[in-house]
Parts: sequence; structure tokens; C-alpha cells
Amino acid sequence: MAASSPDPAPGLVARLRAAGCVYAEDEAALLQGTGATGPVLEALVARRVAGEPLEQVLGWAEFAGRRVRVLPGVFVPRRRTGAVAALAVRLLADHAAPVVVDLCCGTGALALVVGEEVPGAEVHAADLDPVAVACARLNLPGAGVHEGDLFAALPGRLRGGVDLVTCNAPYVPTGSIALLPPEARDHEHRVALDGGTDGLDLHRRVAAAAPDWLAPGGALLLETSEDQAPGSVAACVAAGLDAEVVTTRGTGSTVVLARRPVHRGVRGGTAVVGWTTARW
Repeated sequence: MAASSPDPAPGLVARLRAAGCVYAEDEAALLQGTGATGPVLEALVARRVAGEPLEQVLGWAEFAGRRVRVLPGVFVPRRRTGAVAALAVRLLADHAAPVVVDLCCGTGALALVVGEEVPGAEVHAADLDPVAVACARLNLPGAGVHEGDLFAALPGRLRGGVDLVTCNAPYVPTGSIALLPPEARDHEHRVALDGGTDGLDLHRRVAAAAPDWLAPGGALLLETSEDQAPGSVAACVAAGLDAEVVTTRGTGSTVVLARRPVHRGVRGGTAVVGWTTARW
């Protein structure tokens, strides 16, 4: 994040640095930039020193050039996920009034970018976590934000007519959660982190259900990791989708792009061997 004040108080910087904040000067400037003073500022600083993510303390995160509201406990949108948003916008460039769904939406950051950059898009977002749903509703006042389990949260009228699904589902293996940085492990709801034994439980469920919700030729974007990408692709192919892996230079982003074939035939899709590198 860019600092909002050029002259943070030295004492505040020292406290943040002692607490392990690598960018203590920038964080101090952002905290002072809230306009809080006295006990209110002290309460914010105390939360950050205790290890709460800066974005949850500030109440916003920077994502794809926007400020996205963040409530305590809600998954903080990562920089690498901006590549999913950019790919979604490019895929929809030639669509008129597309129907877009953001599953496991968290703050609704992906849906926010698509809604602002794709004219006429009908945007829906869904999450199982009621706090995330409340947060997404703050960020998406003009969208349909639904609480529930994956596609089951959506209005039935969308079945078979969705042009694009974005999904940053939890993909951390259960056994690896203890290895996450404390900011995530201790301050983001576990439901937003835990992807099951191999991290791909949600990917398999989303992929299996996607063909019934996607329009012919519709696409699914699944954020994953480099190591897990083959498993994410396999889940999509097993569901009858054509799938490939897209990486983005400089962001550490790995995304599975899967499409429902225009003509549905024998169940079983195809996988592109090799990786496509995005150039934006």
C-alpha cells in the first residue's frame, strides 16, 4: 500500500517496527492517514501491534487500483488475485450484458472489478461466511450478494446461463494452515483458508457443479497454486470442462481457465498440456 502521509511519527514507526512490521513507515503513515487521534488512534495501533492484518485495522485493502472494504475476520484480497480479475475482464470484453458469478467471494473484490469494468454485467457474489457476505454487500451495493454453499446460494434462474464464474476458493491444505503467517492463521476465518486434505476439496466441488450453471462456452476461473494446478485441472476435466493453466508474470498468480464446451457430449473434457503465460 502507498503511504498517505510523508511524515509518520517516529515513535509510532518504532512501535510498529518492534512488532515485526516490515514496512513500518508506510503503515504508520496509513494509520495516521485515517485521521484518528488520541485513544482512537492508539486502539488502531494496538490492534496492528497485536498482529491483526493492516487491512482489517484500516477497514480497507488496495486491490486492482481500488479500495475494497474489509471487515475483521474476512479474507484479505491478495495482490495475486488481481490477475484473476484482469483475466475475467478480458474474457468478457466481447460479451453484451454477461452474467457473472463470484463464488467464495470474501470481500467481493473480484465481483467489484468486473462490475465496474464490464458494461452491462449482471453480477452475483456468494459466500458461506455471513461476515464475508456482509462485507461484500458493502462493496457491491448494486449486485446480488447471496449467503450459502457455493452454487446452492444462487438464484435458480441463473442455472445454465452464467457466462463467467470467478472463484478464489480456499486451497490451503488443512495440515498447512498452522504454517501460514499469523496474520492469516489467527485473523482470517478458517472457512476462508481450509481447502481440505490436499487443498482441493472446494475445487473439485466447484468444478463438478459448474457445467450445470455455465452457459454453453461459459468459463470458470479458479485461482490455485503452481503445485496444485494439475489437480485443479484434473477436477475440471473430470467434470466435462476443457481446461488450461494461465500464469501471470510478476504476481505469482496461477489460474485454471476451464470452459463448458458449446456442444455437450460424452462427459469428460480436455486439458491443455503446458502453461499459458498472461502478458498483462
